[in-house]
Order: sequence, then C-alpha cells, then structure tokens
Amino acid sequence: MLKIITISFMILIFLLLVYNIFSPLFKDSNGMKQQENRKVVTEKEYKEQKPSIEKKDKPSKDGSWMKNTIDNIRQQEPIQETMAESIERIDGEVGDSIFIRIFKKEAELEVWMMSAEKYHLIQTYPICAYSGDLGPKLKEGDRQSPEGFYYVTKSRLNPNSKFHLSFNLGYPNRYDRIHKRTGSFLMVHGDCVSIGCYAMTDDKIEEIYELVEQALLRGQRHVKVHAFPFRMDDKKLQVFSRNKWYQFWVNLKEGYDFFEENKIPPDVGVEAKKYTFY
Repeated sequence: MLKIITISFMILIFLLLVYNIFSPLFKDSNGMKQQENRKVVTEKEYKEQKPSIEKKDKPSKDGSWMKNTIDNIRQQEPIQETMAESIERIDGEVGDSIFIRIFKKEAELEVWMMSAEKYHLIQTYPICAYSGDLGPKLKEGDRQSPEGFYYVTKSRLNPNSKFHLSFNLGYPNRYDRIHKRTGSFLMVHGDCVSIGCYAMTDDKIEEIYELVEQALLRGQRHVKVHAFPFRMDDKKLQVFSRNKWYQFWVNLKEGYDFFEENKIPPDVGVEAKKYTFY
C-alpha cells in the first residue's frame, strides 16, 4: 500500500513539472492568436470608417500618448480663416466700415465689416486679459473693465502706446456720467496686461488696430464698440436673474438684440437713465 502511495505521489510531481514547463507556451500561443484576431478586427474597423484615423491614433515616436492625444485634438479643431481670407469672402477690403463687439465672460472680441449694406463677422479674437468681474465699471481705480456702448474716433487712436498699440473706448460715456461713474483711459490695447482695459496679444491688436485706423481714414465717422458681460441669449441672461446687475444687462440686451436682428449696430441714446436704441 505504501509503495502504491509513493508511486502515485511521484507521478503527481512529474505531471506538475510538465505543466509548469509547457503551460507558458500554450498561453503565449493563445495570446498571440487573440492579439492577431484583435488586430485584424481593428484594421477592418479603421478601413470601414476613416483611413486617416489609423494614422492619427498611432503613438508618437517619443512614446508620449498625452502629446499624441493633444495633437489629435488640435488637428480636429476647425481652422479659422485669416483676416485676408475673411475680407475676401465678403467681397470687402481694408478701409471698409467696421464694428466691434466684446464679450467679457467668453473673453472674445469680434470684428464685423460692412458689405452689401449689412455687417458680416470677419474675425473672432481671444481676449488675452481683462480685469474685474461681470458688471460695469463704476469708478476710477476699481480695476473693472467697462460694459456698455462706446465708440472710437481718430483722436482716440494711439499708435505710440506703451501697450504696443491702443484705441480709447471713450469711457465714461453719457450713460456712465449720468450714473456718476468715473474712470479714464479705458482702452483696447496690446501687451496682454490689464488693470481695466481689454488687452490683446501684440499680433492681434496689430490686425484690429489697422482695420479701425483705415476705416476711420476712409471716412467712417466713428467705430462703434459694444461691450457685453456675456453672449446675451435669453437662457444665459436668465441664469443671472438674481444678479444685482440683471436690470442693467436687460437694458444692454436691447442693443444686443437690435444688432442680432438687423446686422446693423444701433444708434444709442440715453433717456430716463437708460440706454435707448434706434
């Protein structure tokens, strides 16, 4: 009996040794088959969808997957037209009348150009820096960028600005003065720094400044600049219904809606301490 147990134990040990030796080979073989199957399916999917995807999804040469992912995102972003392309698209030219809108929350500055008796959007620029919170500028030194309806004349251009290039918005306007708001030298300029102005990068202000300057030299009486806290659709405005500036913004939205409907910026007046549009 003891002899049978001993033989059985030795056979068991032998089988375990054989399994340990050959099982990795079986695993590798199965794994390779599974990988091959997955690879075939993946290539088929890529071919059925979009051939370029396979190329974009390959890891970068330095092995940085994050870098490759960022590059892919950038490749998929729409490429904005150059200023020249945008002007050509609307059959315009440098020197035609322009209009500017600023959106504080989105940090964007739009340039519109007149063609065929209405304005067309030709460029949207990221604002590099502005200061303060949503809401109007109230007093000198509050480091708040203004909101409201302003305009630029030849005398408000400054090609020798210490902020590369600049044009003054004309704050305080009549509305601001009626509400006893104070401040001075509120501009759109370069150098990407702000203590109350809307600052652009130097290359962007060069493009914007040229359009403003040439329009004024070609006879545009003044370039209107409308500065809003955000893009003023009904849903966004409702989000701020409890904000202390809500009624002020409702008034600004009248001017915003006028342009959205007509694609012509309104003439702006002030009556009963409110903006009026016509």
